[in-house]
Amino acid sequence: MDENLKVREDERHKFSQPLGKLYAGTRKETIIEVEKAINTFVEANFIIKVYLVGDIVTQDFLAKDFLKSFIKLCIIDGKTQRNHIKIESEDFFEDIIEFENPQGGIRKESFTLLNDIVSSDKRTLLKITEGEEDLLVLPLVLNIPLREKTKSLVFYGQPPITDAKKTIPEGIVMVDVERRIQKAVKRFVVMMK
Repeated sequence: MDENLKVREDERHKFSQPLGKLYAGTRKETIIEVEKAINTFVEANFIIKVYLVGDIVTQDFLAKDFLKSFIKLCIIDGKTQRNHIKIESEDFFEDIIEFENPQGGIRKESFTLLNDIVSSDKRTLLKITEGEEDLLVLPLVLNIPLREKTKSLVFYGQPPITDAKKTIPEGIVMVDVERRIQKAVKRFVVMMK
């Protein structure tokens, strides 16, 4: 494996498709739907672990006490659509780690780092100080263990995509991490090599 994995230009459209369930709509609308979904899992007596990738989705979860209580990891880069954004509530986290990750790629070391973070079970803020966090969804999903009666949920923001074969609206994607999803993610990672 090279130092970094990059998305090939001819495969880029495949990476814009949501990995899980897309809750389309405004921030206010989507966060209400996400709360309902998580509440359904709580009522079914699942242990809930939430992993967030992206600054806006992190802000929205930290602003809601119910959602905040399930957070295990937030991965942010301090930007949204190239504008700077500040995440408050750093005191909520037990560990804050700074990391560099290339724009449009995945740094090889992120696989080990994310495995260590997920295994620690500490509430962690992973700040990408150089580059971007978008594709770190892939190694994150691969490093989440599958456990009985546990819902490990990865959330990330979905920007509107209008130049793909199929238009994708803006919203929040919820990835319910299961073996099937991990197999699909492995195929994406192989495409990047």
